[in-house]
Amino acid sequence: MATKRGFYIGEMFERAAARHGAVRVTLDRVLDVAPGAGLEHTYVTLAELVGELAARLSAAGVRRADRVAVYKSDNVDLALLTCALSRIGAVPALLSPSLTPGVVAKLLQRMDRPWLISDPAKLTGELAPSELPALTRDVMLVGAGAKVQAERIAGIALETLAGAPRQPAVRLDPREPALITHSSGTTGLPKLAVHCPQALRNRLLPQQVMGWPSRGETAALCMSYVHSRFYHALGVFLGYGSPLVLMVDHDPALVGPLLARTRPGIVETHPNTFVLWEELAAAPGGPLANVGFYGSTFDAIHPRTIQRLLGASRRPAAVLTQLYGQSETGPVVARFFTRKGAAKANGRLVGIGLPGFTRVRVVDDNGRRVRAGVPGHIEARTRGRILTYLGGEEQYTKQLSGGWWRMGDVGYRTRWGGLYLTDREIDQIDAVDSNLELEDILMSRLEELREIVIVPGLDGGAVPVVCTRNDQPLDPQRWRDAVAGLPALAEPVVCRFEDLPRTGTWKIKRVEIAELLRESQSLSRNWIAS
Repeated sequence: MATKRGFYIGEMFERAAARHGAVRVTLDRVLDVAPGAGLEHTYVTLAELVGELAARLSAAGVRRADRVAVYKSDNVDLALLTCALSRIGAVPALLSPSLTPGVVAKLLQRMDRPWLISDPAKLTGELAPSELPALTRDVMLVGAGAKVQAERIAGIALETLAGAPRQPAVRLDPREPALITHSSGTTGLPKLAVHCPQALRNRLLPQQVMGWPSRGETAALCMSYVHSRFYHALGVFLGYGSPLVLMVDHDPALVGPLLARTRPGIVETHPNTFVLWEELAAAPGGPLANVGFYGSTFDAIHPRTIQRLLGASRRPAAVLTQLYGQSETGPVVARFFTRKGAAKANGRLVGIGLPGFTRVRVVDDNGRRVRAGVPGHIEARTRGRILTYLGGEEQYTKQLSGGWWRMGDVGYRTRWGGLYLTDREIDQIDAVDSNLELEDILMSRLEELREIVIVPGLDGGAVPVVCTRNDQPLDPQRWRDAVAGLPALAEPVVCRFEDLPRTGTWKIKRVEIAELLRESQSLSRNWIAS
């Protein structure tokens, strides 16, 4: 875990098991790499499984510093395979299960023929067996049908290597590449972010400090298992001996009973998942009643959602922590919401820098710092920054200026250091000061909304794309009342949430939506039909 020099994710479970013993870990889906192990685990059994997987990977031929792409169906064993690879000194390259085979093929090319861990369900399209020799060094398969598929493609079914000799943990140099994740891909082909143990540790330390008040509480996580944030959350909770509930399915009908049974004190998921879980506030069994600490990362969260989540808790001092950052930097600012403060909170205030760990500034187009209250480009200085973009070193360098990292967002700072986020640079609309602020307002005025995304239309105007709960019709009069007094908006385009293009962390791909709008005036009909 955390050492004087680095954060080594391959040792997390072993160290936690040695320190805390058989602490409970509950899953909502049986592991593909151990289907007979059921849903109830402990730190000890998962540490044993990580060690067994590491032995199999070593027996397959994976060695220190080898790049190994992991692209398989969504499950918690994505994390276990990542820990196992890290344990033997390999460099896991985590690819979201939501990526299309075509995008994965392009990312594999950037990795220069890495090993690939996958499952039969993912080897389709541009990742079909005939394409793999040109893209990968070799393919290791897990899950149902792995043996049969391995025989067809001359790959390796990891289950056939069960019982291989155990391997001692290998630690890479603190500044060596140790983990590769990818950016959200909301603006095009995802970028491959290269992390090192030293920077990972520098991200972990402030998160450990913030996690201290909740130490030992049961933590329920429903997150992307290919995002670096998950490994820091895991590092914090394993370090404090917290029982864990690790979920794959976001459906409130399934999540509600599980949370009602396990009674977590900590719940963390993506902001858009929290919007979906608003209905758990009144669900049978009070699934959120014991939550004292909510965690929201990856994106800003709507004030309406914060109020409902905190209102669902029966704990008098319940708080929600919001972290703002990106894959390249880790968290750079944080904000805490209480039940009382949430009612009057401005959702655009994303927080303040993490003292001793991160600094934030706002600059003009020429890179000069601007006065408080003046909007500009948000930049961050942090010791948790990635080493580079794999295959995109020039693009990485362009985002740096004297150690300051351009976040790609527009906002402003207050005299007291608070950071307001108004929009992504690429999403700005001339007629609107802040798309995100308008979305917050409309979400608060229309409780039937599941999501709203304001994007530029064909004429450059602001077009709201909206999704309602349970796909109910949007009442025209309620919409007119809600937009009264706001900047001019086009008529809303109504679609299903499932039809919104989004990332593995459920971020909405605004650029892709805007492109769809440009392609057709009748986006709603064409989109849903597709």
